[in-house]
Amino acid sequence: MSDATEENKALYDFKKIEAKWRQRWDDDKLFQAPEKLSEAEKKFYLLVMFAYPSGDIHMGHFRNYTIGDAVARYKMMQGYKVLHPFGWDAFGLPAENAAIKNKRHPSDWTTSNIEVSRDTLKKVGVSFDWSREIVSCDPTYYRWSQWIFLQMFEKGLAYRKKAQVNWCSSCNTVLANEQVINGLCERDDQPVEKRDLEQWFLKITDYADRLIDSLDDLPGWPDSMKAIQKEWIGRSRGCEIDFTIEESGDKLPIFTTRPDTVYGVTFMAIAPESEVVSKLNIPEDRRAAVSAYIEKAKSKTEVERAAAEEKDGVFTGCYALNPFNGEKIQLWVADYVLAGYGTGVVMAVPAHDQRDFEFARKYDIPIKAVIKTAGGEMPDPTDMSEALTAPGEMFNSGQFDGTSGVDAIGVVTAKAEADSLGRAHTNYRLRDWLISRQRYWGTPIPIVHCAKCGAVPVPEDQLPVLLPNVTNFLPKGRSPLDDVAEFVNTNCPKCGGEAKRDTDTMDTFICSSWYFLRYLDPHNDSAPFATDVANQWLPVDQYIGGAEHAVGHLIYFRFFTKFLSDIGLLNVEEPVTNLYNHGMVNDETGAKMSKTKGNVVSPIGLIDDYGGDVTRLAMFFKAPPNVPIDWSTDLVANMGKFAYKRFFSLIENIQDQSEVEPVELKAYFKQADLTVDQFRTYVALNQTIKLITQDMDNIQFNTVVAALMKFLNGFYPEKLENKALVDYCVLKLIQLIAPLAPHLAEEMWQMAGQSESIFVSSWPIYDENAIVADTIKIAVQVNGKLRGEVEVDSEADDVTIISSAKSAEKVVPHLEGKKIIKEIYVKGRLVNLVAK
Repeated sequence: MSDATEENKALYDFKKIEAKWRQRWDDDKLFQAPEKLSEAEKKFYLLVMFAYPSGDIHMGHFRNYTIGDAVARYKMMQGYKVLHPFGWDAFGLPAENAAIKNKRHPSDWTTSNIEVSRDTLKKVGVSFDWSREIVSCDPTYYRWSQWIFLQMFEKGLAYRKKAQVNWCSSCNTVLANEQVINGLCERDDQPVEKRDLEQWFLKITDYADRLIDSLDDLPGWPDSMKAIQKEWIGRSRGCEIDFTIEESGDKLPIFTTRPDTVYGVTFMAIAPESEVVSKLNIPEDRRAAVSAYIEKAKSKTEVERAAAEEKDGVFTGCYALNPFNGEKIQLWVADYVLAGYGTGVVMAVPAHDQRDFEFARKYDIPIKAVIKTAGGEMPDPTDMSEALTAPGEMFNSGQFDGTSGVDAIGVVTAKAEADSLGRAHTNYRLRDWLISRQRYWGTPIPIVHCAKCGAVPVPEDQLPVLLPNVTNFLPKGRSPLDDVAEFVNTNCPKCGGEAKRDTDTMDTFICSSWYFLRYLDPHNDSAPFATDVANQWLPVDQYIGGAEHAVGHLIYFRFFTKFLSDIGLLNVEEPVTNLYNHGMVNDETGAKMSKTKGNVVSPIGLIDDYGGDVTRLAMFFKAPPNVPIDWSTDLVANMGKFAYKRFFSLIENIQDQSEVEPVELKAYFKQADLTVDQFRTYVALNQTIKLITQDMDNIQFNTVVAALMKFLNGFYPEKLENKALVDYCVLKLIQLIAPLAPHLAEEMWQMAGQSESIFVSSWPIYDENAIVADTIKIAVQVNGKLRGEVEVDSEADDVTIISSAKSAEKVVPHLEGKKIIKEIYVKGRLVNLVAK
């Protein structure tokens, strides 16, 4: 045990005190939300992302969950009935990979990790309602994941087909598009290849428009998150034009957002994996070159293909016909085109698209200009050094010559529809969600395959389809369940004949797409949740988690919510009103903490040495909660001095106060009853209350801690000579720190003679008549470190305040021999002088 730990314990026995209050909260069921709300009760549903139990809780989790805890406790003090549940995202690759690495069965590994992590979270003192705890690998949970899948199957939203999929050879399974980051598996950063496999999909594309449009109804979501989702869904409005393959006469529909350039098409680029290639009758002298190019393309990731500075391709020797002018168009295979967008074929207009321009120049493909410059000039392709990409007046375009850029797209589209040459069309980047996984540790897909009846859903009264407990679960590139005969072989629910169960398991994102709903009714054995119970708590008022889930979980759970609303189970279409993305916690080198990388730091050692509250305060003070940080333990020791020496010592002023004359916490002091110094202290307190309340509302806890420190730097109880004011200030300060340091606050609250938990007391409300004083105190920092403060007229201008800061007695020594290169003034709060 360190000297600092012994010193802290001598001042404040944090181990004993924190254990005492955790037990008291548990005994009093303080954090258990009511099963049903009365009309008079205000609800607040606070949700944090549940954890992968692939190891103990690390500092990244600690940050996420303590942020949520502070919000929950704050809302309790504001009079809300708070629902703050927790659970475990226990199925899927993270847990299974960790189990394999540690040579344990996934079930045993997951269960033991949950027990360890739960104990850690309880030591931290997070205010979770543990009576609602859920575990996604428990049959009582995944039964309802299977049930929701069957509802989608019944509505035609769950389907199976052979498709080209993302395959991670390291994980030996397929991945959804959202799980591939820059061509690499999001779990282990290994290259992802393409394979043709029979897989299950959810038709999320049916919800593409609603998923985009309703983002405008979410003002409480960060604009950056909404922009990422809009880009991922990728809605493009344009025209689908029916070109014709010359030799076969088959239609070749091509989507374009620029139908006004159709007369300038001189070639088409086809994705190597597109089905269109197989339909071409490629001349014999071109077949070897085309085949070799396609094979070469298979070795590249999609990111490599799209990012290549110089695009390449191969001419097929085939042509298509332009329906507007009958011209022959060269057909090329080019790997910069991806099959996942549209038909996997793009019409190329070199004069008006830079990528097409460079490709045409490289391969000596004709370039035909059809759009005038902004000055009305007709560009000469032989003189062009780059493509003219801006819309403009059409020329060289038959009947459309002279049509302006504003009207051209609509006019050409209308003509295409009138003459049956094409149609207005909306295209999406979003692809249907691939949910099959060839791994053991997941929710079994509740489908039986019958030679006579096809894919047959398991009857609801036979759910859950239990995951068998097997010893040979290692990934094989196919489902390990294929080898479990007693699981595979069954009878068809429809005809009674011999049949086989589907042996793939579901993507773990299925579990996390509805977990927030199960919290509302976790013990219901007749439905995933009761609709009336769900509707009184939804939507979630505040969701806290990492921004890395923008195009995975945060799209999927919106999709699930809309579907469950469509079938009448919910009366909301959006799951969350407000979303807050906490910053990543990196190690001291700046690398992201990850169990996969083995660089995680557990909070347990810090809690044992300094206490949970001090560890929380250090994390909060380090930076705004939404900013990434490089974690260092140095700050914890300094925070121990503040919490135990400075803040806890406040209780000495009122420790022995009798409850006979309790302080009236809802009353305000009148200026006439106070001396000048007393009133200044009272004003400073109310300014602090106002500022901290604003910062709590905005989840900016670093400035909450800073505001408390600033007030205490000017708080001298022994000089005020007003016991009632001192008591009032101390009690308010205890309330203000309570959401951030709950054990410390409870202990001081009790020592001050308060009988009930501080979290059932009312959050302080500032006195509007005591916000402005004749003078204000401004903290002065030098290179970001507090060096002193100055008292200035409340109406003083910025120049005067900065000048006073530079000449402050305690500041001057820190500026000697240095040049001030920057002066930063945060109005009414601080001056920071950057000096070298």
